[in-house]
Amino acid sequence: MGLSDAELDAVRAIERAGGADDDLGAFFAGAARARPVREVRVEPFLIARHPLTVAQVRHWLPEYEDGFAVSDANTARLEDDLGDLDDLLEAMPFRLPSEAEWEYAARAGTTTLTFRGDGRPDEDQVLDDFADEERTAAAENAFGLAAMGSANEICADVWIPHFTDAPRDARPRTGDGPRVVRGGAGDLSPWQGCDEWLLLLSATRSEFQDFTAVRPVASMDAVEPARR
Repeated sequence: MGLSDAELDAVRAIERAGGADDDLGAFFAGAARARPVREVRVEPFLIARHPLTVAQVRHWLPEYEDGFAVSDANTARLEDDLGDLDDLLEAMPFRLPSEAEWEYAARAGTTTLTFRGDGRPDEDQVLDDFADEERTAAAENAFGLAAMGSANEICADVWIPHFTDAPRDARPRTGDGPRVVRGGAGDLSPWQGCDEWLLLLSATRSEFQDFTAVRPVASMDAVEPARR
């Protein structure tokens, strides 16, 4: 888990090849936020195929309105100051993923910048509407998860700007302050040429600010066996 030396070298190679929109000095200076790299043991869990859509959020919050969405099949963006996020988490029979669970899901067994490899991601990989099943399926990684990195997805962990002394058993880090979010490239689409592609990287992490998407998870031991 974390931004490895090999991944940093891959970003440098993209920059040398002219693939960066701007100087990436700020990215490299902030790389410590996703380091040190460490091994983490992740227990089996279930995770949603994609972030909750507007229609899915309305299953638990019938009065939910989304000013960002153009259809009910769009990713639901929940604004923290309106209380929708807290209401949803209280109403759902699921939980938020820990950062370790989210990154494990995003990597899908890979150690490259994204599950697609070390090339520069492009805006065609962003997905925030799940009405088109063919396009949604094309956005899946090896675990069958779509749009990892597209939306600003919230995790259970409190924001700490490094992984020093972080748990090695995938538990979320607790404390006061904002939570961690992962991804967010779709929230800036159409891109303005400010290297928004960096938000699609599996290891990119940031501090939750205004609004977020939710990709719920459930622990395997919390799932009731099917009755025969």
